[in-house]
Amino acid sequence: MATVSVRYVVDDVDAAIAFYTQVLGFELVMHPAEAFAMLTRGDLRLVLSRPGGGPGGGQAMPDGTIPAPGGWNRFALEVDDLASLVSDLRGRGIRFRSGVVEGVGGRQVIVEDPSGNPVELFEPILDEARLRPE
Repeated sequence: MATVSVRYVVDDVDAAIAFYTQVLGFELVMHPAEAFAMLTRGDLRLVLSRPGGGPGGGQAMPDGTIPAPGGWNRFALEVDDLASLVSDLRGRGIRFRSGVVEGVGGRQVIVEDPSGNPVELFEPILDEARLRPE
């Protein structure tokens, strides 16, 4: 059951659903409207909203500003074999913002969903950096 919820603004909800379910292993929970969907992967609920697709998270702010995808804030998915996954994703034409970067606790790479939202793929190299230490 999801315990954390993240909302991403996406240009095309159907393309985002395909990316998250077919590429990153999310499950579709609901897609009741063209401008909205909810997916899950483990403890994460991912809510997708199209800009200007109100009412809801994609609707214009009171000052008229319309939410837009992109930026650098992101969620991270823990993976077991980053090198193999990167190779597979490159073969599938997935866009990358970076090459693999090695940090203090592990290796990471940032991929983009079809709207340009970043998703970090993280392979821990220290037990303390794991979501569920072994």
